[in-house]
Amino acid sequence: MARISERWQHRLLLWPLPAVLLLCYVLPFAGIAVWSVTLPEPGMANYARLATDGSIHAVLWRTLYLCATVGVLALLLAFLMAYCWLYSSPGWRRWVELCVFLPFWISVLVRTFGWLIALRSNGLVNGWLEALGVIDSPLALTRNSLGVVIAMVHFMVPFAFFPLVSSMRQIDDRVLLAARGLGASRWRVFVSIFLPQTLPGLLGAFIMVFVFCLGFFVIPAILGGGQTVMAAEYVFLQMFQTYNWGIGAAICMLMLALVSGLVWILLRFSRVERLVG
Repeated sequence: MARISERWQHRLLLWPLPAVLLLCYVLPFAGIAVWSVTLPEPGMANYARLATDGSIHAVLWRTLYLCATVGVLALLLAFLMAYCWLYSSPGWRRWVELCVFLPFWISVLVRTFGWLIALRSNGLVNGWLEALGVIDSPLALTRNSLGVVIAMVHFMVPFAFFPLVSSMRQIDDRVLLAARGLGASRWRVFVSIFLPQTLPGLLGAFIMVFVFCLGFFVIPAILGGGQTVMAAEYVFLQMFQTYNWGIGAAICMLMLALVSGLVWILLRFSRVERLVG
């Protein structure tokens, strides 16, 4: 009886987590799935519109394009930072750590308005470029995709940094030294040995950044100025301005299917434990 009682105690300790997941995630998604086929009337009309509406296609393709662009740029910057952190002196390591952790202490809203001030026509960036004589008139860095990409890359680099560092730390330095001892150049060692062994980290970091970017709302809404509408903002507009809850729910289900596919790819082709180890 004592053993049974102890078993039930363990179960009681574990039950709150599935209950929270059920209440906060499963039930809301189930409600959205129902809305997508019942509003404004029962049927698959919302999904048929997803397949035929050109404006929705434009929003979805813009979202995928910006997410992929941000993923590649964030990956490049995070790779350089991770490589620098791993093989540089302790002083440089502290600078890299400061650049990685400092953004976490500032809210996304504050960072977005900071980029809005810096990138506007009379902002810091245009002011510096004009002072250096690089440009004669201010560049359009806001209310377009460029400003959105800049701010999103700044936000996502720290999230790409950690999987890459974890992947790089798994590489045995003795293998690199052996290749150098056999006459391989530094570039050959990097391309043939170091880079292939970081591919799981690169894949994991890219998928992580891509998935995060799919749900971005604040940055595109503020820096895009209504000119660069992404999927999350489009869902908000459909649900709370045009009150078309059915099409908004259908887009949510499409995004959920895309995220599920990306997570499956991550689990299938990358060892997740190596990304967080």
